[in-house]
Amino acid sequence: MIKYSKEEMVTATELVRNFSQALKTVATKEKEKIVIVKNNRLEGVLISVEEYEKMQNAVSILEKIYNKTKNK
Repeated sequence: MIKYSKEEMVTATELVRNFSQALKTVATKEKEKIVIVKNNRLEGVLISVEEYEKMQNAVSILEKIYNKTKNK
């Protein structure tokens, strides 16, 4: 399980109230991610488009590697 720092966590209510600031925080890389908590449960993660695209590229590469090894 991934560990999250207290500074990265916000409640869903806080996020709604401060959405523009939260978006700016991840867009400017002040924080890599913001973890959204609702009813004391981790419910989502807000990341920048750049981070999302990096993750998608990594998944694509891993899928290609997996498919090559699976077909052998």
